[in-house]
Amino acid sequence: MIHSKARLAIELSKLKLFDRPDAEAEQYPTDSEVAAEALWNAYYLGDIDGKIIADLGCGTGLLGIGALLLEAKKVFFLDNDEKALEIAKRNHAAFKDVTKDAVFLLQDVKEFSEKADVVIQNPPFGTRQRHADREFLIKAFETAPIIYTFHKTTSKDFISRIAEDNNYKVTHYWEFDFPLKATQLFHKKRIQRIKVGCWRLERIDLKRFEAKA
Repeated sequence: MIHSKARLAIELSKLKLFDRPDAEAEQYPTDSEVAAEALWNAYYLGDIDGKIIADLGCGTGLLGIGALLLEAKKVFFLDNDEKALEIAKRNHAAFKDVTKDAVFLLQDVKEFSEKADVVIQNPPFGTRQRHADREFLIKAFETAPIIYTFHKTTSKDFISRIAEDNNYKVTHYWEFDFPLKATQLFHKKRIQRIKVGCWRLERIDLKRFEAKA
C-alpha cells in the first residue's frame, strides 16, 4: 500500500513508456506527478480503495497501475494498441506486491462492455482524431457512475454539456500544466506544457450501474 502522493509519483515514474508513440493516435504518456495527484485525489474521495476500475485507452498502464497501488479491487486495462498493452502488462508484472485482479483487453473502446465502479482515463484530446475524446466519454458514461477524465482546459464547455446530456454532473475539477516531452520529429521543444484539466463526473442516478468483480 502506498502511503503518500510523493511515493506514488516515484513508483509511477519507474514505469516504462511508449517505445515509439503514435502521433496520430495521440499517444502522449501521462506525467507521473500529474497522475499521482489525480489518483490521490480520487483515493481520498473514496473512489479507488476496494473499487473496480476501468482504465480506458490505458496506454502503458500508468493510471490503472496507480489505482492498483492504491488498493483498487480490480482494474480493466483497455487499449487497441497491442504494443502499448504489452508494455502495460510488463509494467504491471514489475510490481510483485500488486496482487489485485488485472484484466488486459486488446479492444477498441467502442467494444468494451464491462461495468465498473469508476473510470479513470486520459483519452486522446481530439487534436488529430476529431471527436476521439467524445467516443471515450460516451463509453465511460456507459461503464461507470464515477468518471475521472483528462482533457484540454479549452474543453470545459464541451465537458459540461456532454455530461449534462448524459445525466452526469461535474463534482470536482483540477487543472495541471501537463508536460509533453518531445517524441516526434515535428516537436520543436524538448518539453511543451499545455493546460489540461481532470474532471470528476458523477452520474445523477447512481442506481443504474452494478459492477461485477
